Amino acid sequence: MIDRRLFLSAATASAAVSVLGVPALAAGRASTEKRFVFIIQRGAADGLSAIAPVGDPAFTTQRGALAEDAATGAKLDTTFALHPSLAETAKLYSAGEALFVHAVASPYRDRSHFDGQNVLETGGTAAYRLKDGWMNRLLGLLPPAEGKALAVSSTVPMALRGTHEVSSYAPSRLPNASDDLLTRVGAMYDADPQLHPLWQSAMETRAAAGDVTGQDGQNGAALGALAAKLLKDDARVAMIETIGWDTHANQRGRLNAQLRGLDQTLASLKSGLGPDWANTVVLVATEFGRTARINGTGGTDHGTGSAAMLIGGAVAGGRVIGDWPGLADSALYEGRDLKPTTALDSLIAGAVAQHHELDPARTMKTLFPESQGSALQAKLVKA
Repeated sequence: MIDRRLFLSAATASAAVSVLGVPALAAGRASTEKRFVFIIQRGAADGLSAIAPVGDPAFTTQRGALAEDAATGAKLDTTFALHPSLAETAKLYSAGEALFVHAVASPYRDRSHFDGQNVLETGGTAAYRLKDGWMNRLLGLLPPAEGKALAVSSTVPMALRGTHEVSSYAPSRLPNASDDLLTRVGAMYDADPQLHPLWQSAMETRAAAGDVTGQDGQNGAALGALAAKLLKDDARVAMIETIGWDTHANQRGRLNAQLRGLDQTLASLKSGLGPDWANTVVLVATEFGRTARINGTGGTDHGTGSAAMLIGGAVAGGRVIGDWPGLADSALYEGRDLKPTTALDSLIAGAVAQHHELDPARTMKTLFPESQGSALQAKLVKA
């Protein structure tokens, strides 16, 4: 039987946490140690700048001033260099915890952000054909302990929508509670063996959220710290939204800031997860890439092929994989874009199946039911 005082006290604590804009975190931890995170780059990130093909003879000619940044980035191999703003990611690559896949794309071949993001998130072959997301369908393949999902977003993104329950969290827009009020409420629960740990956990999450809303929501370090806190407490599957990747003009400065924010998010995730990082896979992907050629305003236009990243202690990293098509005019898709040679759907299914020890064929069919492809067989995750 549940003690009435305990029940009412727990309800009161939950209400207080909600009013203060802090997520109500579960008291227990999920039993599994595996974690999977999807960071979506909304706006079509320029993979040719993030993982620059410096060894391609046409790279400098096609990219113009954009090629200059690659000169100071970490060299990955004889063909590719990492953008200099991804300094912490370069360390992860050197440690074998980052793997890059170039010339990737979803099945979408037009250039609308909304349609492209819908295809990426639903896992369909065309926009708006499927009504749920591939991440939500993934939850049905996982044991209950591994199927606790969270979106670090003000609303649940399309990729996580569906029949399986998902939570979302973003810092409250309500006025912040005063330190005095927080101290008084905390004092009420100091002597309670059940409510004190709940309150303490909520306050730690509030501190981790810190200034995520600062700098137009692009504070990467705070975002990563918040996500790590939530992943340690309860969630095992998470999606993080990042915006601002549409660089039509003045790309160099804008992309530098975007990539620096992503770099901080990844570094903060690693430090925040601590030992749990060893069992984590982070996928970074975008709806489509950008044109090979720089435009007249110092930016790039909507393209097709881009680059994806797999980051984490569980990743079999230190490599760039994919069938590089080249940047010569004759090799470009429709005469303007990086030609995609690896299906993003196959990469996702392969990474998820290997990480969670699922049947690759069933995983591919569940996550991407309209696809005729198969899960990528290349080694993506450590045994």
